Amino acid sequence: MIKIENATKSFQGVNAIENLSLSIEKGEILGLLGANGAGKSTTINMLLGFIHPDSGSVFIDQMNVSEKTKEVRKLIGYIPENVNLYPYLSGIENLDYFCRLAGMKYEKRELEKFLITCGLQNNAFNNKVSTYSKGMRQKVGIAIAYAKKTKVYLLDEPASGLDPLASNELSILLKKLVAEGATILMASHDIFRVREVCDRIGILKKGNLVKEIRSRDVSANELENLYIEYMKN
Repeated sequence: MIKIENATKSFQGVNAIENLSLSIEKGEILGLLGANGAGKSTTINMLLGFIHPDSGSVFIDQMNVSEKTKEVRKLIGYIPENVNLYPYLSGIENLDYFCRLAGMKYEKRELEKFLITCGLQNNAFNNKVSTYSKGMRQKVGIAIAYAKKTKVYLLDEPASGLDPLASNELSILLKKLVAEGATILMASHDIFRVREVCDRIGILKKGNLVKEIRSRDVSANELENLYIEYMKN
């Protein structure tokens, strides 16, 4: 479903990613671990078609993202680290608005169900987003992506600002999505969450995929030690 072949992207002569190849099958979650500047966001932005590789190719559902950006974006639910919402609209109004932008119209009870599924408390649905915490805004952003019912989800630090309970709810939701056939790429610093949720884990360092392992083959502590070792060397 997601395939990157020998992709390289540089900015001002510095490679953000270098000769990157990876693939993610339908019904699978791949977690990308790496420090700031490792190339995680660059990888996601290439998949979204915001930037194009200098060399190599990026595919979603067998479509070249650089050639069919508009078609590919219809398949993607994107959850950034900082969700941009309209502060003077309520959570449910933001959800309704962004769904309509994507060509989908839901009844109020359906919108409420999306928000509940994504962990937002009922008593916050009709409050202005300007009163929300970062974690609450994140939940609305997750609901917007979820409501699109897309095939592919790209998550850039999705648990940022979430408390442990909400982070656990996110893990449950992601597992539900893959059980329904979705494909997920999650970039994160959260070693333990990535280990818990993902089927496979890739470690990025200075734009290079230095290690790829299956989650079941490593404990959380072993993954942490492995990650630290790669970051030090």
